[in-house]
Amino acid sequence: MRTLIVDDERLARNELKRLLEPYTKIEIVGEAANAEEALKLIEEQQPELLFLDIQMPGKNGFELLSSIEGKSPEVIFTTAFDEYAIKAFEFNALDYLLKPIDTERLKETIHRIEENQAQPESPAHASERAEKVLGENDQVFVKDGEKCWFVKLGKIRLFESMGNYVRLHFDDQKPLVLKSLNNLEERLDPNTYFRANRKHIINLHWIEKIEPWFSGGLLVTLQGGDKIEISRRQAIRFKELMSL
Repeated sequence: MRTLIVDDERLARNELKRLLEPYTKIEIVGEAANAEEALKLIEEQQPELLFLDIQMPGKNGFELLSSIEGKSPEVIFTTAFDEYAIKAFEFNALDYLLKPIDTERLKETIHRIEENQAQPESPAHASERAEKVLGENDQVFVKDGEKCWFVKLGKIRLFESMGNYVRLHFDDQKPLVLKSLNNLEERLDPNTYFRANRKHIINLHWIEKIEPWFSGGLLVTLQGGDKIEISRRQAIRFKELMSL
């Protein structure tokens, strides 16, 4: 996995690199001392995995993740503080390693990652995965507490990330489902559903109005009144997608 180390302490970065040397499937493509450096490297290197400190000068680790547009890399937090563990897993972290990092604990984490990477995909599974791409005419079953819906996907105008859950917006309903936005993005037809920013996927057919917004972004108003900001980087993709 293409891997980036983000930590404001040079000695901590060097120690982690030393600990990762035996793991040949972990390819370190860069290191950053703060969120600003990390964001630039993430855009340039497109890493699949981040080893991420939480407390850093400027933006902390959580704020860094909130700044990443589009699909985020997988994350393993590395920190000297245990009080952030619950919040870390709200960001769908693969793991949470306390400093000083225990070699056996790191070994377990890397082994689990390598196992997931190494599992061969059978033709049947590849076919099944391909069939899971959902379009606006597909119907999905949604259950939130005691309430259930069988809703046509085209009626869902907005998907909103809420930690480990996603809120679906359709009609006057807003149920929560236990899914990550990244997981849903992989299953939704990209010709209909667009990742506007880290927290939102919009249904392009529900767009009512588009306005220029701050820093080169766009503000989209959906039928029903929802206003969603499309970040500058995603706005470039949006214009390419919607142009002739």
